[in-house]
Amino acid sequence: MSVSALPHSSAESQGVHPEGILTFLDTLESAPDIEMHSLMIIRHGQVIAEGWWSPYRPEQPHLLYSLSKSFASTAAAFAIAEGLLDLDATVLSYFPELDAEIADQRSRSMLVRHVAAMASGHLEETIVRASALDPVEPVRGFLLIPPDREPGTVFAYNQPCTYTLAAIVQRLTGQTLIDYLRPRLFDPLGIDQAGWQQDAAGRDLGYTGLHSTTDAIARLGLLYLQRGVWNGQRLLAEEWVAEATRLQVATRVETEDPNEPKPDWLQGYGFQFWMARHGYRGDGAYGQFCVVLPEQDAVIATTAATENMQDILDAVWTHLLPAMTATTVNPSPVADQLAARLDGLQLPAFQAKSDRDSSLAAWAEASFRPSDGVCQPQPTLTAVQLHQDGELWQLIFVEGDVVFGAAVGFTDWRTNLAETHHGKTGVPLAICGGWTGEDTFRAEIIFLETPHRLALTCSLGSRTFRARWRTVPLRAGRLSALRMPR
Repeated sequence: MSVSALPHSSAESQGVHPEGILTFLDTLESAPDIEMHSLMIIRHGQVIAEGWWSPYRPEQPHLLYSLSKSFASTAAAFAIAEGLLDLDATVLSYFPELDAEIADQRSRSMLVRHVAAMASGHLEETIVRASALDPVEPVRGFLLIPPDREPGTVFAYNQPCTYTLAAIVQRLTGQTLIDYLRPRLFDPLGIDQAGWQQDAAGRDLGYTGLHSTTDAIARLGLLYLQRGVWNGQRLLAEEWVAEATRLQVATRVETEDPNEPKPDWLQGYGFQFWMARHGYRGDGAYGQFCVVLPEQDAVIATTAATENMQDILDAVWTHLLPAMTATTVNPSPVADQLAARLDGLQLPAFQAKSDRDSSLAAWAEASFRPSDGVCQPQPTLTAVQLHQDGELWQLIFVEGDVVFGAAVGFTDWRTNLAETHHGKTGVPLAICGGWTGEDTFRAEIIFLETPHRLALTCSLGSRTFRARWRTVPLRAGRLSALRMPR
């Protein structure tokens, strides 16, 4: 399908000082524990700033982690509008086959609106327990865990809540979330790239696993900012938008330290949206954000790889919000500087020797086995190989019977996007590496459709390799599965 670009204009014409955006970028790029992958800022319906840190690209889907939840709740919104789903029905009513064995009265009284608001009555995450009780039907495992309090009275960030909401939608519609949302959300919004990881039952996970673009994040935020209207057409009920994006359950408790270092997680929770000190947001692990600011008529979308998510939000509040004014601002002398900066964003490349050193001949067809403690918690990587192919050096990964890889970039990132047709026939990677000594080869490997990268070290003397994650994937699995499902 043909995807229409969102309208663009200058920051000044939409009442935003470019200096604030530059300072925001300075703050993020100077933070040693924040690795940004993309940024889009929308004001008054216009894209006023956007950039991707190379080797990440605009058209590349990115694993959204728990930002997936906001898309899953939007699927529930459509099911409600079509008369399929009732927020005030019990969860159990949608799984009548479980009725006889769910004895706990709190589990029996749990409503759909309770799981939509992460207010099942449990006081902690139950995903491990629920999956252990029933790996085939996690909803059964979830309902077999008695809530600690009455449903609707307490908050706990609890993945089976979202999984259950998504499972109900998929059961009622007879479709996966992706298929159900395609004609209702993705196509009307012009979202082309989208794929959702599934469980063993063939359900889209709902609570995580959606891959899509930064542009898709921005479009979802803009739809909610516009109270469910897109290009003059109402897609979502205004009542849903109001309910989903207001406080449904408190996330702050009286005993918590008022100096809590993550204040934006203490402002309350809606229907799979977090309330924030300003506006509301969907968010996912490692810095996947869809921040909606109704007072400023703005949306901010990011992808990233950091455990320090609060600092990204702090930078938004400190630098971007003050830059937004009620009227247009005078042309800025730094506007061209901002445009050049956004156009030239890139992740620092690993610096090492290239292949011009004749002493590297011994590496030409080298194979390496894992050393102890390699690549935890991913034990499936069985070998790494270096292969000289003319002027190129190929880095090959072996996971049992699965083999994938890419050419190594020396002093800059090299991707395999042309070879994989953006992941249609392989694993999209970007690699930069080289030799740090006669016995040692090092490389950074970015899995381009995720926030994740590996730091790899190969030793020629021992013919072993070590690999460690910069940010650890939250779901165990093969490295070759670190891509958008297709």
